[in-house]
Amino acid sequence: MTDQDDLLPIGLEDALPQRAAAITRAMRAVLDTMDSHGYDRVRPPLIEFEHSLAGRMQGVATRRMVRFTDPDSLRTLALRGDMTVQVGRIAATGLATAPRPLRLCYAGEVALLRADQLDPARQRLQMGAELIGSDAVAAASEAVLLAIASLEAAGLADISVDFTLPDLVDVLADGAFPLDPSAREAVRRELDTKDAGGLAAAGGHDYLPLLYATGPFSEAADKLKALDAGGELASRIEGLEAIVERIGSRARITLDPTERHGFEYQSWFGFTIYAAGARNAIGRGGTYTIRGSDEAATGFSLYAEPLLEALGSAEGAPRDTLFLPTDHDPSVAARLRAIGWRTVAAIDDGNDALALGCTHRLDGSEPVAL
Repeated sequence: MTDQDDLLPIGLEDALPQRAAAITRAMRAVLDTMDSHGYDRVRPPLIEFEHSLAGRMQGVATRRMVRFTDPDSLRTLALRGDMTVQVGRIAATGLATAPRPLRLCYAGEVALLRADQLDPARQRLQMGAELIGSDAVAAASEAVLLAIASLEAAGLADISVDFTLPDLVDVLADGAFPLDPSAREAVRRELDTKDAGGLAAAGGHDYLPLLYATGPFSEAADKLKALDAGGELASRIEGLEAIVERIGSRARITLDPTERHGFEYQSWFGFTIYAAGARNAIGRGGTYTIRGSDEAATGFSLYAEPLLEALGSAEGAPRDTLFLPTDHDPSVAARLRAIGWRTVAAIDDGNDALALGCTHRLDGSEPVAL
């Protein structure tokens, strides 16, 4: 029977051995891939001052973070809800004089005060990479390709990437489709909800064609070009096409130019990654500016839980595990571990090898299948 005190809060759960092992394997594969592309790992703290977490990126909502008062400084602390902002702080402070472009990667737990209906988890393992010093097409291409390569290394094959243009409304409002600053937020909101009636009522009649410039990249890009009478979007569309060309057949590419959910601090380019079998997005990324240093950057974040869901199993294949009797030779066991065996040593003669999950038993100096 479970004691009431043993229940976990809504949105939190234990990762038992098989799931924890699957998460660790995925994290290692992702981080190894990032390292192989020249990204150095950093490890920011779990807790920071609330002001610091909110001050480096536009659109970071600390109200969703778990906050409390620091007994030493009496200032408000927060559990991080996104590690990207911490990497931005590191780049702007401790690594301010490091050569650019600066390539950093990370992996760690993030927490939110409340979950949403689409993603009930309040604690997640976030993995990501940031290229500090550029938001050019080459940097955006590198970020998308690295995200795809990282997921491929973790075992995914059926990957889709959805592109967006987070600053689209501002670009058009300053040019072809003028809007008063007071009306822009209302137009963005109606575009977010894909509400044609609400968009027209908000004064965004000229923006209605954007609701239909979505779908497979080639078709959606052609629709976007057709409504770009002033040419304000030409360089952005060309940039997207260059990224798509570099991706080739490694992923399906779609375009939803007005999508802004999760892109509050992105600048000209954003992308979301999906895979067959996962209900939610596996990750997202794009270009942005680090506040304080005003430095351009490009990066992405991946999340372990939907990644495992897309892989189809959190358990994976059983590992070969060698049972070591009480009288085994420790030097033999050490040699076998050095070549990849996983061992479980008996504590007493009554231990059952099969019950302990072993697939082999050490007989003298050689493993024997059970």
